[in-house]
Amino acid sequence: MKDFARSDDPAVQAQLDRLAALSVPDGRLGLETIRALCARLGDPQDRLPPVFHVAGTNGKGSTCAFLRAMLEADGKRVHVATSPHLVRYNERIRIAGKLIEDAQLAALLAEVLDAGDDLNPSFFEVTIAATFLAFARTPADACVIEVGLGGRFDATNVLGPQVLAACGIAALGLDHERFLLAPEPDVPSQPLARIAFEKAGIAKPGVPLATLSYPEGATLEIERAALAREALLAMRGQGWHASSTETGLHYADEHGEIALPLPALPGAHQAENAALAIAMLRHQDRVSVSRDAMARGLRTATWPARLQRLPASPMTGAREVWVDGGHNPSAGEALARHFTGRRVHLILGMLANKDPRALVDPLQGSIASIVAVPVPGHEHHAPEVFGPDARAAETVGEALDALPEDGLPVLIAGSLYLAGEVLRLTDEIPG
Repeated sequence: MKDFARSDDPAVQAQLDRLAALSVPDGRLGLETIRALCARLGDPQDRLPPVFHVAGTNGKGSTCAFLRAMLEADGKRVHVATSPHLVRYNERIRIAGKLIEDAQLAALLAEVLDAGDDLNPSFFEVTIAATFLAFARTPADACVIEVGLGGRFDATNVLGPQVLAACGIAALGLDHERFLLAPEPDVPSQPLARIAFEKAGIAKPGVPLATLSYPEGATLEIERAALAREALLAMRGQGWHASSTETGLHYADEHGEIALPLPALPGAHQAENAALAIAMLRHQDRVSVSRDAMARGLRTATWPARLQRLPASPMTGAREVWVDGGHNPSAGEALARHFTGRRVHLILGMLANKDPRALVDPLQGSIASIVAVPVPGHEHHAPEVFGPDARAAETVGEALDALPEDGLPVLIAGSLYLAGEVLRLTDEIPG
C-alpha cells in the first residue's frame, strides 16, 4: 500500500506524483538502497545535529512530541521527522521549528528523485533522504527522528553513532505483521519478541538506548540486541524509574530524582511516553535540557489526532468529539482506559489490512453505538466485521448527523488517514 499525498502547490504536487509512481518494494529488506541514495547526495545523515531516534509500535510519535517540546522549551532549535502525515506531506519535515515550505520541499524531492532515478527507492526512502538533506543544510541544536516501520530495516536506520545522542523504544504491540513477522532464519518467531527484535535494531555502539519495560521475551531480545551492538541500555525498572499520580510525574535515575507535572496530552498512557522522553534526555550528554524546560515541555506538547478533542465546528456541532488515529490492540487498550466508566459513540474507519476487532474488543464495555465509514482513497472494512449492530454511513459528517442527541461523547478512530481527513474537514490543519 502506498502512502498517498496531495498538495495545493503545483510544484510540490508534481514531485508527489513522481513519488506515487514509485514501485512498492514488496519483500525487499535491507538498507542498501537508502545507503546508495544517501551516498549520491553526499551522505547527509552523517552531518546532522545530535539525533534522538525513536522506535516503537505505539507512542513513538508522542515521545517525539515530548522530546521536541522539552528541547524547544530550553531554547533549542529542533529539526523533527515524523510519519505519516495527516493532512499535508509537509508535516513529515519540520526544520528548526517550522514545517518545511513548499518551494524548498519541491526542490528537495526533485533533487532526491533525480539522484535515485535508477535505484528504485520507495516512497519512504525518498522522503527520508530528502529529510536528511534538509536537516544537514540548516543549523540546529538537535534532531528528533521517528522510525517509520520496524527499526532494523527502516530507512532512518542509516543513522550512525557519530550523530546519535540517544535512541528510544516506546510501547510494543502487534502491528504491520505482514512486514515485521515474515519468517526469517535466526530471528525469534514469538510475535512480541520478534517485534522487539526489529525495534531494537536501532541500537548503536556507545549510544544510550532508553526503553520502557516489556514482557520477558521482548525484554530478552532488547537486552541481547543492546549487548551485541554495545549500546548503553537504560530500561525502565532497571536504568530508570517513573510513576504518576493525579497530581504529577515522578522520575528517578542514577542522576537523581525529579518531580514534574503530568503531560497536557490526554490519556493516562501519555505519562509513559513522557517518561521515556525524559529518560532519553537524561541518559545522554550531547544536548542539555533543564528540569524547568522539561516541565514546560510536558505542559505544551501537542500531537494531533492522538486523543485530540475537536472544537465546535459546522461538522461536529456542539458535541464532545474526539479523534484518534489508533488502529491496533495496544491503541484500543489506551482508548478503553481513557473512556473507562463512560459510554461513547464510535465512528470507525479501518483499513482492510488491519484487525477489525483491535478497537472494538477493548472498548466493548463503553460502546453505545458503532457507525462504520469508508477511509477515503483506501480499501477498508465493511460494517458487518465490527459486529451485528454496526451501521454504515458514507461520510463522517453523515455518521455524526445520524447519532442521537444524548450528550454522549463521540470517538472517531481506526486510521490515521481517516483522522487526517477529519482534521481537514474541521479546519484543524497541523502546523
